[in-house]
Amino acid sequence: MTKQTHDELLAQAFGEPAPAPQDPTIGDLDLAERNAFRRVTRETTIRAEDTTDGYEVEYRKLRLEQVILVGVWTEGTVAEVEATMAELAALTETAGAEVVEALYQKREKPDPGTYIGSGKAAELKDIVAATGADTVVCDGELTPGQLSALERALNTKVIDRTMLILDIFAQHAKSKEGKAQVSLAQLEYLYTHTRGWGGNLSRQAGGRAGSNGGVGLRGPGETKIETDRRRIRTQMALLRKELKAMKTAREVKRAKRQRSTVPQIAIAGYTNAGKSSLINAMTGAGVLVEDALFATLDPTTRRAELADGRQVVFTDTVGFVRHLPTQLVEAFKSTLEEVLAADLMLHVVDGSDPFPLKQIEAVNQVIYDIVKETGEEAPPEIIVINKIDQADPLVLAELRHVLDRDNVVYVSAKTGEGVDELTARVELFLNSRDEHVQLLIPFTRGDVVARLHAEGTVRSEEYSGEGTLVDVRLPASVAAELAEFRVEDSA
Repeated sequence: MTKQTHDELLAQAFGEPAPAPQDPTIGDLDLAERNAFRRVTRETTIRAEDTTDGYEVEYRKLRLEQVILVGVWTEGTVAEVEATMAELAALTETAGAEVVEALYQKREKPDPGTYIGSGKAAELKDIVAATGADTVVCDGELTPGQLSALERALNTKVIDRTMLILDIFAQHAKSKEGKAQVSLAQLEYLYTHTRGWGGNLSRQAGGRAGSNGGVGLRGPGETKIETDRRRIRTQMALLRKELKAMKTAREVKRAKRQRSTVPQIAIAGYTNAGKSSLINAMTGAGVLVEDALFATLDPTTRRAELADGRQVVFTDTVGFVRHLPTQLVEAFKSTLEEVLAADLMLHVVDGSDPFPLKQIEAVNQVIYDIVKETGEEAPPEIIVINKIDQADPLVLAELRHVLDRDNVVYVSAKTGEGVDELTARVELFLNSRDEHVQLLIPFTRGDVVARLHAEGTVRSEEYSGEGTLVDVRLPASVAAELAEFRVEDSA
């Protein structure tokens, strides 16, 4: 790649003034230039403190230090691949590592042998030696063969995007159920990726008893890999049994909430989109807020009161990410089902992201997979574009043009802008599902009046000689229960 072309790409990616335009008759980059590594220049903010390698058969525990990121650009624009690499860098830093280089290569598809090809693997080996990096993170899910071949070619530790996300989940899981879900996902990944590591997992020698293999070359029986895979299957069975018991307890709690007439509102969206901050802004719940990916893994449920006095329950769920490992979707299914059980879903989007529509697409894909798996229907949703105080005006303009205006609210959980509008939109939705009635409650039934205030929206309240006349909006089920007090239905 020529220096001028490289500068132009960097200027386009980072918004810097572009170099002087070249002769417009020059065609596309030639093959060598198209296939060259591109560097992504960025600053990191997190440095690893633990530099101990933790290779174990049960799971390759990451103790990342100096890391090189490697991606393969198969489709999309330069800006999109740069954003993808930036997200991979953020994931790496969340795991506790320092990114020293970020490289990506233009290819039609990843190389089936070494992911980036043997020639680029040789170039990457020189870069690893020059930077002193001890780990290479690939932006994709590598096959066991690709991992082995790339590690042999680079003579250093190689992990893929899936392993990285699993490690972050392992660091952030707090509850017993969350830890069990992460452990199951790790074991499912490891089961398909267990392979020989030097002498630790030596395979049987070829040949069979009585053959010409000679003394010392016959197989000893069950190999170390087979033993480890059998142990992994046993551990996976135990974890599934534990999670099944936990799921039963979760379903009991969920059924209890559903028997209640208090509306359930699920907060879903991309990781670090500001879901927890939005709950705090709307309810003052004090949910953990951290500027990090996957800060929330365990669902958090908070009861709150809207401006009209209605009680609601907000549930903060685990964030999604592009190419979320299938093992995690399966393991966290019981947690993600909280979204389907809700009356309303607030789909939170990071408006400050360069490509928020990609976030919406990734979240919708995960929800579609859950709906397809469970057979349930997704609840109505309101798309909440958060962080508008940090967003690019051009990106916001694109969102306003593409998205349905009646289904989108633009807010900033940090400054409070738009939060009142969102609360009003939630109230409007809940009111649309209510029944408008007038009830005459005897003075001896103060408990019914209290229930009306707790479970409905009281529009007016008057007193007469016969009792309390209440004009109220109620959930249909509650209105049916209190039909004996009904005086007149209002339009």
